[in-house]
Amino acid sequence: MSVDMTAAYRAIDGALAAHRDELTALSLDLHAHPELAMAEHRSAGLLTDMLRRNGFRVECGIAGLPTAFRAEYGTGTPRVAFLCEYDALPEIGHGCGHNLIAAGGVGAALALAGTGLAGTVCVIGTPGEEGAGGKILELDRGVFDDVDAALMFHPGDRTLPIRHATAAQKLVVEYHGVAAHAAGSPADGRSALAGLIQLFVAVDAMRQFVPETVRLHGIITHGGTAANVVPEYARGEFQVRDLTRESVGELVSRFRAAAQGTAAATGTTVEITPGLLYAERKNNHPLAFRVADHLRTAGIDVETPVLRGGTGSSDIGNVSLALPTIHPYLAVLPRGTATHSREMTRLVATPEAHEATWTMAGALARTGADLLADAEFRDAVRDDFVQCPPDYPA
Repeated sequence: MSVDMTAAYRAIDGALAAHRDELTALSLDLHAHPELAMAEHRSAGLLTDMLRRNGFRVECGIAGLPTAFRAEYGTGTPRVAFLCEYDALPEIGHGCGHNLIAAGGVGAALALAGTGLAGTVCVIGTPGEEGAGGKILELDRGVFDDVDAALMFHPGDRTLPIRHATAAQKLVVEYHGVAAHAAGSPADGRSALAGLIQLFVAVDAMRQFVPETVRLHGIITHGGTAANVVPEYARGEFQVRDLTRESVGELVSRFRAAAQGTAAATGTTVEITPGLLYAERKNNHPLAFRVADHLRTAGIDVETPVLRGGTGSSDIGNVSLALPTIHPYLAVLPRGTATHSREMTRLVATPEAHEATWTMAGALARTGADLLADAEFRDAVRDDFVQCPPDYPA
């Protein structure tokens, strides 16, 4: 029996209109109470409470992560999942717009559930995107095993259906030296800080001899306790990025050699603790461009993607290599506004940002409806996933 998609789309629009005020309040509440990666207890509670009130079955603490959750509405296949991120950045709060991602994902799920189409609508709460790799842990622990497609979006300064993203690995570097009086007996000391500073010098030298796609950056998180004491301990955090996991692995090997060299030069020792490896992104083109079609129908200007230049990284990449996944971008910021900035933190709480987010939620929900109702579209999505490689910059 054929499905009346006009009626399904009308139901989506009606559900979003009915929930708009509550969703806006949810987003603003998340924004006003930012929580860091893997500590998003209040945020997860707000999201799951709203889903329960609207008939979703909710399981909290999935994958052994206290702030992760999965909510479902309906039964059987296909299973379409909307992913929510809700962690904030240190000091600047929601400077990546995760309040909009979370509220928009919940809104899309509520709207799709209201169509009554056969299948299961899922919401997966994915904590710790900012460095802790919540999606990677969930993926490894089976959360996505029965999901047919994963949909989410990201706020930005332009609307794009697809965009490449780099693989990345976080590295925590700790140098150990010998404390001594910096003036009275410096010869007895070995400066852990000197070792770490020399590593920054070595990384700067590496930048001359790596491809243009590589990004190497870091900070010092501990450099000593007093100016008159030779630092016996120093700690830094670095990120290594490139187009693929394989090339990141090669760069990490070079980084390790540089760290060992600077330790030898300064008479210190060094420990390197790697974080989870964020993979490159494999955009599902039929899904992404279907969202773009729905956005254009709603009056949103969708730009033609240009796959070049540096970008960030996300644990959505790991999911995208395992099942059909999309991560389109939505313009909620003036052109050229920096992400991960205090200005973005301010702008993602504006009425204009929320208005755009509800339009995106509608486009995601309509695409979800297309997946549930159209077997040929599902086949095209699956074929693209099987046959097409990740998107790399030109």
